Amino acid sequence: MNAVASEEAGAAAVTLEELRKKMADFARERDWEQYHSPRNLLLALVGEVGELSEIFQWKGEVPKGLPGWEERETEHLGEELADVLLYLVRLSDMCGVDLGKAALHKIDLNARKYPAGPGCRPSKKGAHCSDDTGDRPDDCGDVVAAVHTNEIKKEHAS
Repeated sequence: MNAVASEEAGAAAVTLEELRKKMADFARERDWEQYHSPRNLLLALVGEVGELSEIFQWKGEVPKGLPGWEERETEHLGEELADVLLYLVRLSDMCGVDLGKAALHKIDLNARKYPAGPGCRPSKKGAHCSDDTGDRPDDCGDVVAAVHTNEIKKEHAS
């Protein structure tokens, strides 16, 4: 078992609340709270997302499970993912947003916006939704609207 997998096994039950408290304590112990404005945290988060992106930048499409990656690469990926998560948790705390509740609410909204079943599914060309008539209903989501808008633009460009 590598170091990352070993640490993950020990932290499998970590909660967002535990992370929030640890981040608050960490900042307070270093007198960093004065620098943790929402704007500063957001900019730091964006920087960390950039560092995360660099890991994948020249790899092309990467299959699930990261086959062929060296242990150091996977460890580095875990570090950058953790940085993104920790800044996101701290940002939500400084904004007074319960991140767990917000995430569950968003999943519920997405489930209503993009219902499961054979009528609405992603494809290589974008989302395709249909009702019993085969037409795409208006409530099938922004993805369909964007795809449809792009189709119209292409038709007018021809």
